[in-house]
Amino acid sequence: MDVNIIRCARTVLHVRDLEASRRFYVEALGFIETESDGSHLYLRGLEEHCHHSIVLKKKAEPAVEALGYKVSCAEDLDRLAAMFSEKGHAVSWLEKGSQKAMGRALRVMDIVGLPLEFFAEIEPAERMLQRYDLYKGARVQRIDHFNCMVSDVGAAQEFYQNELGFRCSEYTNTPEGDVWATWLHRKQTVHDVAFMNGPGPRLHHIGFWLPDPLAIIHACDVLASMGYGDQIERGPGRHGLSNAFFLYLRDPDGHRIELYNGDYLTSDPDFKPIRWDINDPMRQTFWGHAAPDSWFEEAMPVLDIQTDKPVPLNPGKLKQHKPTFVI
Repeated sequence: MDVNIIRCARTVLHVRDLEASRRFYVEALGFIETESDGSHLYLRGLEEHCHHSIVLKKKAEPAVEALGYKVSCAEDLDRLAAMFSEKGHAVSWLEKGSQKAMGRALRVMDIVGLPLEFFAEIEPAERMLQRYDLYKGARVQRIDHFNCMVSDVGAAQEFYQNELGFRCSEYTNTPEGDVWATWLHRKQTVHDVAFMNGPGPRLHHIGFWLPDPLAIIHACDVLASMGYGDQIERGPGRHGLSNAFFLYLRDPDGHRIELYNGDYLTSDPDFKPIRWDINDPMRQTFWGHAAPDSWFEEAMPVLDIQTDKPVPLNPGKLKQHKPTFVI
């Protein structure tokens, strides 16, 4: 299909308390607050030139409303709507002005039940990359990727590659040869979205790019000094897969955030996807502590675009849900 999806670009998350979220995201992590009202926070990273990459929406229960991708033009939205409709997926249009700072947007449930949003237009905002006087907390630069827990990784990979034009950078196989996890990209880095086997659909985490590894270490000090030390779930460390220097933490509502730096270029057409065995001890943790059980078991519910209700979970297709090695 002749559609140019550019990159992972924004997300809409439901949170219970906007003031608690502001303290965490703005004061501790260093996001720029573009705008806010009584029900929403609109946040962006320091290098982002668009109005926001996260919308935090006040609701009774935390959940994921949409995972957003930017496309190159309005015609791409119509092509995507036609493709999804032809394949039996209900589509929903949000007209320009119905969402703050957004042009017309298309929402649809993907093949594994994740709520996707595609858009071409978003209002600009001042790029703060060289406003070093405003850097604080983790010095978050930009949104980088989504990681989703789904029941059928193979089906997700096939759909995103064949229908949406994503390419695979790395993948994890089980001893039986099944794909347990896959990292797919549109921009020329390791991923815009990753899928891992497990009860789903759920959002495992959102990754945000930081300027350097020292920013991650500094973030640990800031988080601990502000009382968020217990919300650091995993890291700092380095993944074998993607080569990322990472830190995982949970926001006040349980949404998992990855602070991320250090992946690599995937632009060449002859780039060959890198295969990892699920029980390779250096796959997830090149160095650092092993992931806790919560990292494999816990993720956030996603909402149906038609009903606004949580999407029911399906069990993971593969039996092996976590590696057998212990570090």
